Amino acid sequence: MNKQIILKSRPEGKPSLKNFEIQEIDNAQNGEIILETKFISVDPYLRGRMRDEKSYIEPFEVGKPLESMVVSEVTDSSNEDFKKGDHVIGMLDWKKQQSHSGKDLRKIDPSIAPLSAYLGVLGLTGLTAYLALDKIGKLEKGETLLVSGAAGAVGSVVGQIGKIKGCHVVGIAGSDEKIDHIQGKFGFDAGINYKTTQNMKKAISEACPDGVDVYFDNVGGEILDAALQNINKAARIINCGAISIYNETEVPTGPRSEGILIKKSALMQGFLVRDHIEDYQKAISDLAGWLKSGELKYDETVVEGFDQTPQAFIDIFDGKNLGKMVVKA
Repeated sequence: MNKQIILKSRPEGKPSLKNFEIQEIDNAQNGEIILETKFISVDPYLRGRMRDEKSYIEPFEVGKPLESMVVSEVTDSSNEDFKKGDHVIGMLDWKKQQSHSGKDLRKIDPSIAPLSAYLGVLGLTGLTAYLALDKIGKLEKGETLLVSGAAGAVGSVVGQIGKIKGCHVVGIAGSDEKIDHIQGKFGFDAGINYKTTQNMKKAISEACPDGVDVYFDNVGGEILDAALQNINKAARIINCGAISIYNETEVPTGPRSEGILIKKSALMQGFLVRDHIEDYQKAISDLAGWLKSGELKYDETVVEGFDQTPQAFIDIFDGKNLGKMVVKA
């Protein structure tokens, strides 16, 4: 029997399993292409789509299936661009099986990398790291790059690109094990465990003795405040994520950054990877090249079972993933 996962209700604060419902549905029979789900991406930004508010992408509808980037196998096709056995990636419903027109689906090659990697290092995760650094960060050799969420899917790739470009790279993560990991596996020069650090401003200053030229922010909140107090003149701050406040029910207040940005002639800019679709192919080519040469490594946390998708999503907010969180359906 086919299955789908719907948004049963909108979360208040942190999502819970009661906000989701797994339903049995009929098998997909009609459509140009029939797809069988192989891997599902679960990402922090999906929390924003659970709110009934205007944003850069339409909110999820209560009673309808959720969607995210999904890797699927073509099991039947009357579309000349796709044949049975092809593997594709696209923004798809959380269903075990579904029909599709083929529009906006992209074929992927499992001989280059495992299928799940196309949801991570060779997917929107890797593209986000690469393009945000390229479009906003504009890294120069010898600069200092500070990364929050450094053990996560995006942050770990950001740090490695920084090292490839000859920068001093410092990562912020939530455990000593994660700090050891980003230094040992990914080559970060230093790391800060924010959960055991009493003074983040001082810790960043000590890890970045020459100041911060580029700060890649995945978390927002108090860590962003501390990073801003250590930036150099003409620093670039990339606002990529704000997981620390995604589950807040009210807008939190904090230090005002205007004075720092003016004094340092700094750029602070939000980044959405979907704004740069025309640059995807070049980015994927470079990422795949670094992956093949061994300059780029990646982590992923694979959760087994389609029914575990909601719990895997919830677990992101407790930091239970190392690298990209995906579900193997």
